[in-house]
Amino acid sequence: MALDGIMIAAVADELGRTLTGGRIAKIAQPESDELMLTIKMPQGQRRLYISASASLPLIYLTDENKASPMTAPNFCMLLRKHIGGGRITGISQPGLERIIHLDVEHLDEMGDLCQKKLIVEIMGKHSNIIFCDDKGMIIDSIKHISAQVSSVREVLPGRDYFIPDTMQKQNPLAVSEQDFIALLREKPMPLGKAVYTGFTGISPAVAEEICHLSGIESLMTAKDLTEDELLHLFRQFTYYLENVQQKAFSPVIYYDGNTPKEFGALPLSHFGHLQTKTFDSASEVLRTYYALKNTQTRIRQKSTDLRHVVQTALERNRKKYDLQSRQMKDTENRDKYKVYGELINTYGYNLKPGAKELVCLNYYTNEEITIPLDGTKTPQENSQKYFARYNKQKRTFEALSELIKETAEDIEYLESISNALNIALSEADLAQIKEELMQSGYVRHKFSKKKVKLTSKPLHYISSDGYHMYVGKNNLQNDELTFSFANGNDWWFHAKQAPGSHVIVKTGGDELPDRTFEEAGRLAAYYSKKQGSDKVEIDYVEKKHVKKPNGAKPGFVVYYTNYSLVIDSDISDIEAVPD
Repeated sequence: MALDGIMIAAVADELGRTLTGGRIAKIAQPESDELMLTIKMPQGQRRLYISASASLPLIYLTDENKASPMTAPNFCMLLRKHIGGGRITGISQPGLERIIHLDVEHLDEMGDLCQKKLIVEIMGKHSNIIFCDDKGMIIDSIKHISAQVSSVREVLPGRDYFIPDTMQKQNPLAVSEQDFIALLREKPMPLGKAVYTGFTGISPAVAEEICHLSGIESLMTAKDLTEDELLHLFRQFTYYLENVQQKAFSPVIYYDGNTPKEFGALPLSHFGHLQTKTFDSASEVLRTYYALKNTQTRIRQKSTDLRHVVQTALERNRKKYDLQSRQMKDTENRDKYKVYGELINTYGYNLKPGAKELVCLNYYTNEEITIPLDGTKTPQENSQKYFARYNKQKRTFEALSELIKETAEDIEYLESISNALNIALSEADLAQIKEELMQSGYVRHKFSKKKVKLTSKPLHYISSDGYHMYVGKNNLQNDELTFSFANGNDWWFHAKQAPGSHVIVKTGGDELPDRTFEEAGRLAAYYSKKQGSDKVEIDYVEKKHVKKPNGAKPGFVVYYTNYSLVIDSDISDIEAVPD
C-alpha cells in the first residue's frame, strides 16, 4: 500500500519526538528527487531520508547513508545556505493530509533569527519537497511544476504555497455524524470506496478495516444500510481514528510467507490470517517493508531475461503439443482400416467389377458393415490400400506417443523452472536457475575462466513441534535435498500433478506428529503452482520410496506408493529460519 494519512501521522509523531530541537548538520541530495538530512541531537546523530520519487515517495529515519554527487544540485545548495545549521522547532501534519511540515529557525546573513518551512508532500506522482518562507511563499522546490504541467497549482519560486483540494475530501478527524452519513449517502458506490474517496488520508486498507470492525460488508452501498447501521459505522470510524488523535500508534507489517503484503500504523484485523510482525517505530516499518519490496522488485527485474527464455520455450512446446495432439487424433481410426482390409480379403471374391462398396458381416462385432471401395481398383488393391493407410497411421501413432510424452515432460519441466523463478529471493537463486537452464540447453554456456560459485540454499522452516523442514527453491536444490541431504526415513512432500518444490522433513528417527505433516503439506502447496488455493492435494512418502529415473531431468522423480492429504497453502503461522 502507499503511505496514507494515518501512517504519515505516525511518522510525523515519531519525527516530532525524535528530531525537535535538533540542528541540521548536513544536507545532501543523493538523487534528483531525494534529500538526506543529518541532524545532531543531544543523544547523538540522526539521519532523515526524504524521497519525492513519483514511484516510491518516502520519509523515515535511517542509520544508513547514501553517496552524494561530487557537485551538489542547486536545490541542495539553496537549503544549505538558508537552513544549514538551523534548528528544527517543530514537525507537524496538516489535518490527515499526506504532508509533513518541518519548521526550522536559523540566523540570516544579518544575524537575525528567521523562520523557514520545509514541506514534504507524499502524494504519489505529485510528491514534492517544497521550501517556503515564514509567510508561506515558495522559495524553491525539488520539482518545479508550471501552469503547463498542472492547472491546479503552480509550484515555482515566488508563488504562494497552498494545499490543492481537487477531490473535495473531508477531514476525518473533524467530521460530524450528520456529515459522515450524508457524504456516504451521496456516493452511489461500494461502502469501502465511499469511505476512502470521501475522507482525507484514508487508504483502501483502512476503509476495509473500518467496515470489517463494523461487521458490514464493504461492497454494500450506503443506500443498502439503515440509519442505525450507518451510525454504527460512524462510531467505529471515530473509535479507529481516536488512536490517531491520541497518537496511540502500533506499526505493523503483514506477511504472506516471506512476502510483505501490507503495513499500517494501526492494526488491520481483516489481515488476521496473515503472519503479523509489530515494530517500535513507523520508520522501521517503512525501511523493512520497502527494503523487502525493493529486493523482490530488483530480483524480478534481474530475472526478466530468464523469464523470457522460459516463457518462449513454454509457448513453443505448448504449440508443439497442440499440433501433436491434433495429429494423434487423426490416428484414432487406424484399427478401422485394418478391419476393412481384412474384411475385403474375406468377402471380396463376391464383388462385381467396378463395385463402389462392400456390405458384409463384421465378424469382430457381429454387425453388418458398409466399406467404401474404389471402383477402378480390384478387391485386392482396395485391401492393400486400407492396410497401407493402417500401417502409416500406426507408425504415426507410435512416433507421436513418444513425442507427446517428451513434449509434456518438457512443458512440466519448464513450468517447474517458472515456479522457481517466482520464489527466487536472491541473485544467488537466479544464478542457480541459470546454471540449470544452461545444463538443460535452454541457455548457451558462456565460456569463462572464472567459475561461478553457487551459494543459494534451500528455505528452512521449523514446525510447531520442532522438526526441521526444508524447501528446494529450484530443481537443482530439489535433487540435492531429496537424494543427498535427506535420509531414507525422512519424509518427502510435493504438490500432486503440479510444478513445485520438494519439501523434506527431517525426522531424526521419530514418528512425526500430525501437525508437522500438515505444516509440511502447506509448504509444499505454497511453493507450488497452486499457491493461493484453499485445497491442494499433496503427495507424501518416506524418502526411501522416491526414485530418480536414469536420464531424468533435474527435479523429476517417481514413486509408486504414497499417502495423500488435501490442505490449504497458508504458511503464515510457520516459523521461518533466517539464512
